[in-house]
Amino acid sequence: MIDTRGLIHAIALDGLGGGKLLTWDDIQQPLKTDELLWIHLDYEQPDAIDWLQNHSGLQPIEIDSLLAEASRPRCVSNREKLLLNLRGVNTNPGADPEDMVSIRLVCQNNRIISTRRRRLLSVQDIANSLKQGHGPKNIGELCSALTRRLIERMRSVINELDEDIDELEASIINSSQQKLRGQLINRRREIIQLRRFLSPQREALAKLQHEEVSWLNSSDRLALRESADQLARYLEDLDSCRDRAAVIQEELASLLAEAMNKRMYLLSIVTAVFLPLGFLTGLFGINVGGIPLAENPSGFIIISSMIVFLVLLQVVILRLTRWF
Repeated sequence: MIDTRGLIHAIALDGLGGGKLLTWDDIQQPLKTDELLWIHLDYEQPDAIDWLQNHSGLQPIEIDSLLAEASRPRCVSNREKLLLNLRGVNTNPGADPEDMVSIRLVCQNNRIISTRRRRLLSVQDIANSLKQGHGPKNIGELCSALTRRLIERMRSVINELDEDIDELEASIINSSQQKLRGQLINRRREIIQLRRFLSPQREALAKLQHEEVSWLNSSDRLALRESADQLARYLEDLDSCRDRAAVIQEELASLLAEAMNKRMYLLSIVTAVFLPLGFLTGLFGINVGGIPLAENPSGFIIISSMIVFLVLLQVVILRLTRWF
């Protein structure tokens, strides 16, 4: 349960996959040398900020990293500590997945302090697994498990984007072009925003697995390598979706240009047909003497018949010359 003062949870790992929930009072006490802690805070709450600044024992640069309003995925080593910023897709109800949620961590051999503003289901998953006794056993496993779950939750979003691109490709001819353009723009925006943060996150994970810190063992590094490889595959899928969306955009532009050309072609035919008729009616409509059939009672019928005959003649000529 989220503490209204900013403590989302504090868990003491037992080294066997379980954990004990702690309170604000518990984490105010000095940390035992053999105690493994995961403290997760809401960095917007004043009490969380006060604890970080006065009771966490962190350096100012580490505190600033945990409290930064805007952050990009990165991994920075500070001796046995790691400053790690990661992003996960926003799977909260009513949210856009491309509006990615950040989590900031300071990791060391016996403690992880993490902060966030919006809820991350991946964090909740790990906390629940610790409560049930089958979670990470140490700080290295906790760090690798968090990165793995963040990336695994991207799978459904990437797959949905891929399926949407498939549907756009299939419906490009039959659907309303105006509606299709709106859908395509939305998908391209999602791809761009997802790739904007996933690309530096791949670099952060690649750097993390090679950091020389004692609390990351070979198993943890292997798990981090698998997470980095999976993220690389997701980036390749995003690149594929981006390229396919660009092809659809070009095809859509081609269809729109073709439709415009057809309309202009039709207007050209109509203009070609009615231009002589306009000249003829204008000629016979001038108010001067000597106009043929002006005094003939059947003049209107004769002129009308001539116009009809001229229209039919033009249609035959245009047909023979294969204008349509």
